[in-house]
Amino acid sequence: MSEHGHSHGANASARQLRLALALTGTFLVVEVIYGFLSGSLALLSDAGHMLTDVMALVLSLFAIRIGQRAADGQRTFGYRRAEILAAAVNAGALFAIGLYILFEAYRRLREPVEVQSTTMLVVAVLGLIVNLISARLLASGSEHSLNVKSAYLEVMGDLLGSVAVIVGALVIRFTGLTWVDPVLGALIGLWVLPRTWVLLRASVNVLLEGVPEGVNLDRLRAELAALPGVREVHDLHVWSVTSGLHSLTAHLVVAGQPAADLLPRVHAIAERHGIEHSTVQVEPPDTHAGHKDHLHP
Repeated sequence: MSEHGHSHGANASARQLRLALALTGTFLVVEVIYGFLSGSLALLSDAGHMLTDVMALVLSLFAIRIGQRAADGQRTFGYRRAEILAAAVNAGALFAIGLYILFEAYRRLREPVEVQSTTMLVVAVLGLIVNLISARLLASGSEHSLNVKSAYLEVMGDLLGSVAVIVGALVIRFTGLTWVDPVLGALIGLWVLPRTWVLLRASVNVLLEGVPEGVNLDRLRAELAALPGVREVHDLHVWSVTSGLHSLTAHLVVAGQPAADLLPRVHAIAERHGIEHSTVQVEPPDTHAGHKDHLHP
């Protein structure tokens, strides 16, 4: 794709994300207010879930904006890791919200609270409509952008929460079983927690410069060591600058093989492992005799 085409696509995605964010963000405030007014934990729990949607949309917009900034003398990789920092903070806050919802559900099961099922039902139906509109806005962009697709999947997941709250409101309205509300709140909380934990774990792994998920370091090392003329592979490091952007550095002890012939094969192996940027130092056999892999601080 040309630079102009890429920029146009990014601008189109940003417009879709901004519209979805305006809808979802506005309704999040409404849902929190009426969640407290109606006494519905399910509504508050769904608001916590919708907060994940809002943050996913914000991060997606943030990623587009930051991704357009060029690297400079201070940030040679650009500002792409800011997306990971925001994701880690977001995940930590959402995990705390999920734990609070589970605690509150336990407390309300022991001491039932009166729930205004009509308010709960009206707000949940409005939430379903907002999610449907947001999903419609993001559907086309999700086919061309992984960034938009992640936000689209968040919104689609929140549809389940809205449907659950609607069902709960109808059950309470016609049966008077108020315990349904905290149970639904707990179920929605349990739905949010695992996804949040995965996001938090992935974010921390990037910040700690861990090996990216899906990259088998032992297999990568073996493939590099099997290249013609390679005697030893050491100081092999693989990490992510941000989600989906992996880098590799390695030292290869080589005998009887020109570096010009070897390097294209190294880069091809790296690309097969999903690594876009690789830096390799080729050394003669007597440079690091008996060298062992070590970790740099």
